[in-house]
Amino acid sequence: MLRRFDIHARTLLFSLLCALFIGNATAEESSGDTSHFIVYKHPLCFCCKKWIKHLQDNKLQASSIFKVDMQSVKRQWGIPRGMEGCHTAVWQGRFVFEGHVPAQYIQKFLTSPPEGGIGLIVPGMPIGSPGMEAKDKFEPYNIYLLLIDGDYRLYARIEKPDAV
Repeated sequence: MLRRFDIHARTLLFSLLCALFIGNATAEESSGDTSHFIVYKHPLCFCCKKWIKHLQDNKLQASSIFKVDMQSVKRQWGIPRGMEGCHTAVWQGRFVFEGHVPAQYIQKFLTSPPEGGIGLIVPGMPIGSPGMEAKDKFEPYNIYLLLIDGDYRLYARIEKPDAV
């Protein structure tokens, strides 16, 4: 009986937090500020905060909007199924950066967007990518270029942590 109460209490608390965060997202989305990145993230995800700090440490402005239904954001921006990352960042309503993309690659992309490119993707949550640092652990990962037609191709391969 006590266990059922605990589950119900947690569900209620989660629902209340979600309602609070959804209300905040609506207010921020309607502000119309396009001078920086808007990072859509789930309210219970904490690595996203680290990734946002990584952007800010690299002179990229970013703020977050909490979304419980992240799949709708990813579909809106054309992120292919199976290529999803943890969060979705949008720059000036024009370009999208999915997952733990290193700031230097975002800056390179924004300086000279490849023809037909609408953003960059790091699928999953690779250990050692910005926001996913874990002491001496690192797994190589790919950064993909997202194309306007919904296709994607390799943009860069990160083989070691000092490459970001």
